[in-house]
Amino acid sequence: MDDFIISRIKSFKYAFSGLGYVIRTQKNAWIHALVSALVISLAFWLQCSSLEWAVLILSIGMVWMAEFINTALETAVDLATSKFHPLAKIGKDVGAAAVLIAASAAAVIGVLILGPRLIPFLLAQ
Repeated sequence: MDDFIISRIKSFKYAFSGLGYVIRTQKNAWIHALVSALVISLAFWLQCSSLEWAVLILSIGMVWMAEFINTALETAVDLATSKFHPLAKIGKDVGAAAVLIAASAAAVIGVLILGPRLIPFLLAQ
């Protein structure tokens, strides 16, 4: 039982190490962090429902997950070759496209959920 607990603690340590790496090294992660904080702040301010919160959090998580997988893919490709290779480029481009798709879908979801609640505030100006 002790080995199980120790291995779980190590798993969390590795996960937090990966989280720190992405935050420290990936410029787009800062953009994701800023947008995530903005969306969460707006959702609090606009008093979103539990269901709206769930959809927003899933959307934010989807973008972060895509960014993390893309970073892992790019790092693995860089490890495999330091020279230009068309397949390495495709792998990196497809990973970046996954982040783009996730971020685009999250933006649409954000507009659908937050947009109607923001319109009265914007029109009052």
